[in-house]
Amino acid sequence: MSSIIVCPLNKVKEAARISGATHMLTLLGKEQKVSRPGSIPASQHMHLSFSDVTEPTEGFVAASASDIEQLIEFVTVQWKADTPLLIHCWMGISRSTAGAFIALCANQPHRSEFVLARALRAASPSASPNRRLVEFADKFLGRDGRMNEAIRLMGRGSDAFEGTIFEMFLEDTA
Repeated sequence: MSSIIVCPLNKVKEAARISGATHMLTLLGKEQKVSRPGSIPASQHMHLSFSDVTEPTEGFVAASASDIEQLIEFVTVQWKADTPLLIHCWMGISRSTAGAFIALCANQPHRSEFVLARALRAASPSASPNRRLVEFADKFLGRDGRMNEAIRLMGRGSDAFEGTIFEMFLEDTA
């Protein structure tokens, strides 16, 4: 069974080491840099640059539909869902948890968005997925608003300075 590991930027090396992740998705602003762990080849690392905003805001770079299409292609084509995938953002609370939710929905089209959102909440009490990312993904994946509604019902996560490392498993469909 494959898994998705989520963490903040300052826990990337530790999360890669303990998980054995072979692929990494970085969701950071353009000014933020990440040092890719040597265990993850450059060809298996996607870095998307946008701010943690839910609508276009002066001075920030909002995620675009193209960014989310690239994210979905990475988590469904580049990553084969047969090894651990590491997803991180600056604090491990908003962009990375949205990325994890999107990856779970994209790789498990038969599973309920509401079940996946409840599993995300159980794995991370502080998870507050970025709604802009989820809205684009919902449209791209043809989930008819269910991803948006699942995240709305999940609600804002508990207050936290940063998220903790957590892991979610994809359902074995074999």
